[in-house]
Amino acid sequence: MRVLVVEDEQKVANALREGLEGERYDVVVERTGEAAFFRLNTEEFDAILLDLTLPGRDGLQILKAVRERGLKTPVLVLTARDSVEDRVAGLDSGADDYMIKPFAFAELLARVRALVRRGRAAELPRLNAGDLEVDLITRKVTRGGRTIELTVREFELLEYLLRHQGQVVSRETLARDVWKETARSTPLDNVIDVHIARLRRKVDAEFPVKLIHTVRGVGFMLREGEP
Repeated sequence: MRVLVVEDEQKVANALREGLEGERYDVVVERTGEAAFFRLNTEEFDAILLDLTLPGRDGLQILKAVRERGLKTPVLVLTARDSVEDRVAGLDSGADDYMIKPFAFAELLARVRALVRRGRAAELPRLNAGDLEVDLITRKVTRGGRTIELTVREFELLEYLLRHQGQVVSRETLARDVWKETARSTPLDNVIDVHIARLRRKVDAEFPVKLIHTVRGVGFMLREGEP
């Protein structure tokens, strides 16, 4: 598993390399924006850890450029910029996750593992949970051999829950990643709840094993059996 670390602070870069190599990752470190951009255009990685403040080329510029070129590799932004505006800018530029310095290395490892899993899932033409199957090419949904008709938004919601199978997904996350809204609001929360209820009726109502669960006060989870 190859990870590109783009970090100009030598102490931080060395600590990340040592920690990741200790977990058996193959780590490449670049300390300038230009070098990182060249590396991303010539080599393949499973995940990218990207600082935003870099000499030569800003991290956001790199992120936007590689996303425009079609790069799908998961990107975890590591930065001291902690304002809401900075986080929104990073996510809108194509980041998959965002961590503020200083951070706990154990949490960083967990997030890298999640990003790598998510990146691999994105490559699969089909997603499954128990007897539920979603074909991402034809957009056909079946459960127990029966076809389930979904609206476009219901399909997007189900796909997102399947890609995060076994994880609790908050309304805020669904608003950002499915509805593409950066501002949380009560009306949107209600819309999300309505779509979850409709999706649950179509996916779960006629089957003894329920897949879509509500985690009170937190959000939703898709998995077999009780969460």
